[in-house]
Amino acid sequence: MFFMKNLTLSTRFTPWLFVWIWSTGFLAAKYGLPYAEPFTLLAYRTALTLIVLFFILRINKSSWPSSRSAFFHLIFAGVLIHGIYLGGVFQAIKWGMPAGLSSMIIGLQPLGMAFMAGIILHERVSRKQWIGLIIGLIGVYLVLFERFDLTTDGFFSGFSFWAILAVFASLFGISLGAIYQKRFCSDMDLISGTWVQYLGAFMLCIVVAFCFETGEVQWTGPFVITLAWQVFGLSIGAVLLLMTMIKQDASARVGSYFYLVPALVAIQAWYLFGETMGIMAIAGFLLIAFSVAMTSSKNNDSKVAH
Repeated sequence: MFFMKNLTLSTRFTPWLFVWIWSTGFLAAKYGLPYAEPFTLLAYRTALTLIVLFFILRINKSSWPSSRSAFFHLIFAGVLIHGIYLGGVFQAIKWGMPAGLSSMIIGLQPLGMAFMAGIILHERVSRKQWIGLIIGLIGVYLVLFERFDLTTDGFFSGFSFWAILAVFASLFGISLGAIYQKRFCSDMDLISGTWVQYLGAFMLCIVVAFCFETGEVQWTGPFVITLAWQVFGLSIGAVLLLMTMIKQDASARVGSYFYLVPALVAIQAWYLFGETMGIMAIAGFLLIAFSVAMTSSKNNDSKVAH
């Protein structure tokens, strides 16, 4: 099928395309949030994605999940990967966290995947991966310490402690979601499985938006363009690429492609929004990148323990 052939791109090209598209997600959030609240924006995004994916699904003649349990596994994976992950990032940026900083913390996702793979999939976590986790956490500490300010109510300059909790909830969601998908959804049809996952994310977003947000949207030109990119570029393009890589590689190696994202986000955020980093934040970023690169080498692939 046409779509499936394009989803099985060369393993050399797919990660690079994915990295660039994925990096724009943090920027798209910052562009869209002045016009809509986080979960309201995500509710529209997931609803439109469901419509577009349904047509792709029909054209591709994809098969639906074979059982009720498979369907609900996909729903739960979607809540984690698309609902909690995106909701956490969008909420953190809404509460003032710079796009570059949020991407640095999410950049720990490969380490989170490797750690959770050891618990859930019984994949062996190597000594290098443990060392990488410690180094990565030190890097996050340096990045956050530069923003630490006891004179503000939220203890951090420009954003509150709640923004940090939101972005770490996002990190938890994407790490656990990727592992959960590897464990329970590995045999899913790529198109229909993605559709069901977005259905789970939509249900979460619409409930949160209804309960905690006003639902107001400013339908301006920039918002429509941003929403269109989030649907076609990110929700469909990048996520299908990510799922393809998860199905083809070991869990720890799939996460390794994320280590380039924070650098791209930081460069683009500096150019577009004037976001800057001090010496300590740069040092923290380098530690995070080093820790992820160290745990991402071929020799450190997680092995399933029998």
